[in-house]
Amino acid sequence: MSSQATVKSINIGIDEESRAKIAEGLSRVLADTYTLYLKTHNFHWNVTGPMFQTLHLMFETQYTELALAVDLIAERIRALGYPAPGTYSEYVKLSSIPETPGVPKAKEMISLLVEGQEAVVRTARSIFPVLEEVNDEPTADLLTQRMQVHEKTAWMLRSLLEGE
Repeated sequence: MSSQATVKSINIGIDEESRAKIAEGLSRVLADTYTLYLKTHNFHWNVTGPMFQTLHLMFETQYTELALAVDLIAERIRALGYPAPGTYSEYVKLSSIPETPGVPKAKEMISLLVEGQEAVVRTARSIFPVLEEVNDEPTADLLTQRMQVHEKTAWMLRSLLEGE
């Protein structure tokens, strides 16, 4: 017997080409989510001003939720039979969310996080055509839940900017 274990082919009712497309889309969602996690954590550390306490706590809640989400997304990629990206260089290539240089003012942080939350929703939404084509309900369920979280968070952040 060979010292290398042979991986049994994956037979979950989704062909390999479709699984590859879904894994690629999920890799982009993972990169967006991790990039948003890092940006939110950075803003948590560096926010200042009269809204400090509110934003510091809000950003902590948000980055904690994002930290848990990256694990779920990566595990779904693995369940489909593909490696999950896990380096900053891969995330830079895959993410639609740009890094923010320096330390913006609090209101700019909020605006940037709204943009980031909405970007994750757009990336997740872009995968649905292939999910529907192959009836990948588990991935659709994961992404639907993620989209709900990001849309609600974007709304809450936007509400902080209203009336200005």
